[in-house]
Amino acid sequence: MHVGVDSFVSRVTDPSTGHVVGPAERMAHLLEEIELADRSGLYSFGIGEHHREEYYDSAPPVILAAAAARTTSIRLGSAVAVLSAADPVRLFQQFATLDLISGGRTDLVVGRGSFVESFPLFGLDLADYDSLFAEKLDLLLQIREAPHVTWSGKHRPPLTGQGVYPRPVQERLPIWVGVGGTPESFVRAGVLGLPLMVAIIGGEPRRFGPLVELYRRAGAEAGHAPADLQVGLHVFGYVGESRRHAADTIYPGWHEMFTSVARERGFPPPNRAQFDATSGPDGAFFLGDPDQIVTKLGRVAEQLGGVDRVSLQMTNPRLAHDDLLRGIELLGTEVAPRVADL
Repeated sequence: MHVGVDSFVSRVTDPSTGHVVGPAERMAHLLEEIELADRSGLYSFGIGEHHREEYYDSAPPVILAAAAARTTSIRLGSAVAVLSAADPVRLFQQFATLDLISGGRTDLVVGRGSFVESFPLFGLDLADYDSLFAEKLDLLLQIREAPHVTWSGKHRPPLTGQGVYPRPVQERLPIWVGVGGTPESFVRAGVLGLPLMVAIIGGEPRRFGPLVELYRRAGAEAGHAPADLQVGLHVFGYVGESRRHAADTIYPGWHEMFTSVARERGFPPPNRAQFDATSGPDGAFFLGDPDQIVTKLGRVAEQLGGVDRVSLQMTNPRLAHDDLLRGIELLGTEVAPRVADL
């Protein structure tokens, strides 16, 4: 099992001073975090994509290119790139360029996104939510296979053999499909033989077991080798000196973040009891000391029939920079080596 970190580059208010970290300072902090993740032995660092005031991650390839110049080993990728709202040609060019800068350390995780701001921003109809993704994924995969593509679709002007350059260092740029909880998404990834990145933001991880099995069965029936059907998890998490320390450090920002989401989507506001439940042994939130995280990763891997990658999403609007650095260090030095053979 490979372990990494994902970030949505949220706006942060320092919990001890009340200082609001501005965008430029937050970017500087982010690059420090990625450098530390690299030094600590973590496998990957992913940057999300949002088009909202409280996040600074609207241009992931730019951030990742800056990180590539300051790191040596860690893989750098999207978490996820909102393919439905992107031009597959341009997206491939951006991540192929990142692959050149990083020396072949790039992964592209594509999905439809859980927020919808990108649709009106780029002049897209939300009614085309699924067809946009399916069509653009088809084009992206064709571009990956060959520089000259002849293609036509509904949502983009056709290609008539034009060349798409540059090409990446890696012979085939790794393209993962980010999914939520719909069976159709799992089946589609399996049929295409693409690695799967499952976003677990609520409930119990074990409930995804039947969906992961559906993915593997669809992939096998389509003739894909088991080695090609990798499973990754994107989960909320934080590693602290103790479970209580981790919980108390994370809870204020968790409450702020999910209160905002609940208000937008008409859900009841969250509370501490819900937080404690979702961060418990069977909950979706991976929170605790290194021993507890190792134990939970092992249990979830067993429940899902094996997990190849786990990325902890540590974005939190009330998490001090030093606390985040410590969490990354513990994840890399105390957790990752102990789950490498799972």
